[in-house]
Amino acid sequence: MVGRRGGVVLAMVLAVGGCTATAAPPSPAASTGTVRERIAALVLRQVAFGSVSLIPVRFAHSRIAGPFEDGSRRLYCVSTRMSGRTFGKPERPKLVLREEAGALTVLRDEEETCEGHRSEPFAELDSPVS
Repeated sequence: MVGRRGGVVLAMVLAVGGCTATAAPPSPAASTGTVRERIAALVLRQVAFGSVSLIPVRFAHSRIAGPFEDGSRRLYCVSTRMSGRTFGKPERPKLVLREEAGALTVLRDEEETCEGHRSEPFAELDSPVS
């Protein structure tokens, strides 16, 4: 018999345990998609883009800049308007990705790198209107 407090703690552990940020191993189809499809898949696995949100999120007006060279690095910048996780104004997450030998990695704290680069619509990330 679990007491009231123990039951609440157990329920919280089970709820959080199902929301871990570990990503599933990439499927063979994911590695054969276009670069833009692979970028969209990687972005959707990021916490800033709602990957662990219990509330469904929607993306609109997504943009991508790149590829462009910054030193010896080949970079992409992704931004969007994400709604659903907060009430009111949509969030505006941004992400910088580096492509090296076909592999994509997320760079931290590099938002200023994206300034001044031409972006274009990124329909692969936008949520379909329902």
